[in-house]
Amino acid sequence: MDHFHIRDGVLHAEDLPLPAIAEAVGTPVYVYSRATLTRHARVFRDALGVLPDKRIAFAVKSNPNLAVLRVLAAEGYGADVVSVGEMERALAAGIPADGIVFSGVGKTAAELARALEAGIGQFNLESEEEGLELAEIAVGLDKIAAVALRVNPDVDAGTHGKISTGKAENKFGVPFDRAAAIYARLASTPGLQVRGLAIHIGSQLSSLAPLEAAFTKIGGLMRAIRAGGHAVTHMDLGGGVGVPYKAGEVFPQPEDYAAMVARVTADWGVTLMFEPGRVITGNTGVLVTQVVRVKEGVGAPWVVVDAAMNDLVRPAMYDAWHDFEAVRPDGETFVANVVGPICESSDTFAMGRTIDRMKRGDLAVFRTAGAYGATMANTYNSRPLVPEVMVDGDKWAVVADRIEPATILAAERVPEWLA
Repeated sequence: MDHFHIRDGVLHAEDLPLPAIAEAVGTPVYVYSRATLTRHARVFRDALGVLPDKRIAFAVKSNPNLAVLRVLAAEGYGADVVSVGEMERALAAGIPADGIVFSGVGKTAAELARALEAGIGQFNLESEEEGLELAEIAVGLDKIAAVALRVNPDVDAGTHGKISTGKAENKFGVPFDRAAAIYARLASTPGLQVRGLAIHIGSQLSSLAPLEAAFTKIGGLMRAIRAGGHAVTHMDLGGGVGVPYKAGEVFPQPEDYAAMVARVTADWGVTLMFEPGRVITGNTGVLVTQVVRVKEGVGAPWVVVDAAMNDLVRPAMYDAWHDFEAVRPDGETFVANVVGPICESSDTFAMGRTIDRMKRGDLAVFRTAGAYGATMANTYNSRPLVPEVMVDGDKWAVVADRIEPATILAAERVPEWLA
């Protein structure tokens, strides 16, 4: 459920007509609904209420906007970060340091030191080498780092290859058959408090079966580690639950996910940790765009919009689908190709798709753009960096400015020897 609805023939974000925002801010522009964000955060959190001891850390990479993080901080969410930059954003948004989990396969020494100084709650180690480096830094700073060892369970998430993270050939975590020995060695290393295991097999999962298989497998590893005399008090189950991008798609509900976790982990006796991202923010946002022109094609006509792959890269990178709808639909449809203005054939959002009939100047939206949208935007073709807006009832505010090419140009320098 979201709060983007047609009212009086016009698509609204909560109580605001989208054309009013487009007129004031320009297009393309991301628009987020606070009501949707709050609802999704509460539905997921409340579903996990069946679990006796849990912590939820929002996957900041999915949407790091400060206003989004502030809303989630108010809902009691921690943060799952993969860089010091994301950590600083989480702290600036009011998320307590002890609610931050630092994940990621390539944490640098400087990042590890800064996170230790900030007092974050947990490091998810991706390798034994990382653990030893962190231990050395922690000892030098007279600190103890609470850590979980990320394990690669070699479970196929059944999702797109570029967002799969739990197969043996993926770069994440330590091999399953070596994990117990690595855990034991790190547990005796000064500077570390090795307290558990972490797992994350991918994102946009449409079935709970791969997650259940991975959790069952990691539960067996947990028991083997305990049998070896080592404590396991925390188990980080990651994120990955998907959201529908196409109208009519059905995905597991948070209640179903929570019931499965409760069943699998009933005898674990640990604090369970979760890192949802897309399932919280995906339906929170839309990307508003304007039709530049409709161009005759050999087959279907080309609907050229002012949003491009630099604003929303998921279709070009992942062959991803986003529903594309008119802001003022009149009931007429046609089959068309939807493309952006970038000088790349990959700047394509939809091919041969039945969409609302549109003409030059019409406004449209790409739905389900609140996750992995603005955060992956760039300035390719020297285009502006897309702005972001948050709506709250009948109020709205720009929560990230449009960064114009002139501003970016001002940060560049021509060396004296080229003058």
